[in-house]
Amino acid sequence: MSHANILSATTTTKSRGPMWGAAGTVAAVFMLSNSPTPLYEHWRTQLNFSSGTLTVIFAVYIASLLGTLLVAGQLSDRYGRKPVLLPGLLAALLACLLFSGAESVAALGAARLLAGIAVGVVVTAGMAAVADLGGEARTRQAALLASVAMVFGAGLGPLLSGAVAQDMQRPVAIVFGVQALVLISAIIVVLFLPMRRPARRDRAAWTLRLPSVPRDARRHLVLGISVFGPGITATSFVLSLGPSLLSRLLHVHSPLIAGGMACAMFLAATGSQFAARRLSVRGILLSGAAATVLAMFSLALAVNGAIALALLIAALLAGAGQGLGQLGGLTLIGLNIRGSRRAEANAVLNIAGYIPAGLLPVATGYLVDIAGMPVAVTVFASAVATAALAGGLLVWREPASPRPS
Repeated sequence: MSHANILSATTTTKSRGPMWGAAGTVAAVFMLSNSPTPLYEHWRTQLNFSSGTLTVIFAVYIASLLGTLLVAGQLSDRYGRKPVLLPGLLAALLACLLFSGAESVAALGAARLLAGIAVGVVVTAGMAAVADLGGEARTRQAALLASVAMVFGAGLGPLLSGAVAQDMQRPVAIVFGVQALVLISAIIVVLFLPMRRPARRDRAAWTLRLPSVPRDARRHLVLGISVFGPGITATSFVLSLGPSLLSRLLHVHSPLIAGGMACAMFLAATGSQFAARRLSVRGILLSGAAATVLAMFSLALAVNGAIALALLIAALLAGAGQGLGQLGGLTLIGLNIRGSRRAEANAVLNIAGYIPAGLLPVATGYLVDIAGMPVAVTVFASAVATAALAGGLLVWREPASPRPS
């Protein structure tokens, strides 16, 4: 299949139960990953730490995720999905225990570290399992399902924790008790998924290395990264500093509103993916880049004008930007990279996205403490909008044939 046809390919076949089961595992871990978002202000008040410390806690999560991505994809492609998924789910369970009893910044950091490991596992082995169980006839549908599972779980987690924190004095134990039950269910599902181990290889000739993709597929991956990276950086800002922005600038202190905003952001990601599922991959990526640019304009307007509605619009557009960039990237991986390298390719996509998603919000958090919220957020928004615009131009210059009917 030519590159132009790859950018335009579509599918209409339906999924099967095992593919949905694997997607549920992805959703369960991402539900955990964002559940702390509405609780950060609770912990910040209880433990008395700054915005800079808050973004460092988030950065610990990003760092452990990146470290896991370096190895999890290769291990999954080498030894199978289950032997990698199950330890990742156990790490998520341990994170629940640490979150529920956290009484120090160190405990929160340790919990976020374990959550990052779990997320690194599911975005490589978990999403590859969805593609494997979908089969070649369901390549695009599997990519859509894996991407939707991620953003659906990422949105459901903060909504749950925000609702609980709104009405209860001790919300943490309840939130992470529910999360633990969900994760136990995911472990049971994985145990029964019909996934075979890869054919035995000569293990003496194999060593861990930096994740990579075949040379002839690198151009496709760069296109996905150029839109997914700015999009996930925008949503990472909302997750790490959104609650502080609501409370300190807009004087909104409700954890339900903070969780609801995060949930709405990822529901927008989910909705945008379904809305764009019949577009060519090129159209999906261009739409994602445009959404991220508009999100950053709205974010700067919200902060400098103290406009709550503009902040909500920014969150919704950021969610769409991440969701479309992720869908485009995963689709290109599914269409261009064979199954034996698929988890490793997922790792490359996510490493390239999560590096700016970790660094820029942390830098912005410290800049908030130094220069104030309006200056820091305007600098952040300008940087991300520029990157998204560059990514959109890169995709625009890429030739594509007309979308097939």
